[in-house]
Amino acid sequence: MKKLSVIAFGGNALLKSGQKGTIDEQEQNVYDTCQHLVPLIKKGYDLVIGHGNGPQVGNVLLQHEAGNSVYGLPKQPIDFCVAETQGSIGFMIEQQLRNVLAEQGIERNIVTLVTQVVVDKEDEAFKNPTKPVGPFYDKEEADKLARENNWVFHEDPRDRGWRRVVASPRPLDIPNWTAVEKLAREGNIVITVGGGGIPAYIDDKGKIVGIDAVIDKDLASSLLANRIKADEFCILTDVPNVYVNFNKPNQEKLERISVKDITEHLNAGQFTEGSMAPKVRACIQFVENGGEDAIITEAKELGMDGAGTVILP
Repeated sequence: MKKLSVIAFGGNALLKSGQKGTIDEQEQNVYDTCQHLVPLIKKGYDLVIGHGNGPQVGNVLLQHEAGNSVYGLPKQPIDFCVAETQGSIGFMIEQQLRNVLAEQGIERNIVTLVTQVVVDKEDEAFKNPTKPVGPFYDKEEADKLARENNWVFHEDPRDRGWRRVVASPRPLDIPNWTAVEKLAREGNIVITVGGGGIPAYIDDKGKIVGIDAVIDKDLASSLLANRIKADEFCILTDVPNVYVNFNKPNQEKLERISVKDITEHLNAGQFTEGSMAPKVRACIQFVENGGEDAIITEAKELGMDGAGTVILP
């Protein structure tokens, strides 16, 4: 029986630190990442791809702000902007993956789904925003934007500047997961839950309603992986492994580790919120709910023996 794998693309698969975010830069980054999927595809894996949108959705929000102040165009809410970026990023991944497969002589259908994800509108995350979106600013620029727009900024733990943060509620359900599973198990490569999914809640009349938030793409991808009974879940990021005491003299690389042991590290505050902590949490969620194993690594390590941090039951 073929294995089904859910792979969550990190932000650096789309936009690298120091880049402006031109279409040429993003398409090249996506192309390079998609090349690392080839070994899994050649092995016959069924694939579902999730992806982030932090820089892109932040930039779209800025575009709406600028259009409103200069031309009087109506600003749109975050859920609308997430939908915009799902479409644009999904288009880039689908296009570049098609190019990669064509070069390899591989024929696979690829489909991108615009996907809503249901959250609880009373989630505590709305009182404590932590999800980074948009570009990095220096302190003066961040303070100015915070005053003008009533935004919240946090300093980046890797000293890259200050970045806007928004609410990141926990994903509860993915309405079209059955369609995703059917498509994937028929051999189609599915791109879905982009940016964590378009955030929505169910009101007291049973109506689905958008809400201002950005759902963590790793938690949404993990939930989807469990729903579709994926064998493996992999998060691609910009480091080859998870580390304890990160960037300290006693830094230690984690290779194969149990849910119990990595949970202890998580509870001890070893992983930064808004960075590695949600990734670790998503992997724990997947394995605790029946997944075989979860991997955190960088794209070039994908599919290699002994690659990344492997989290096991």
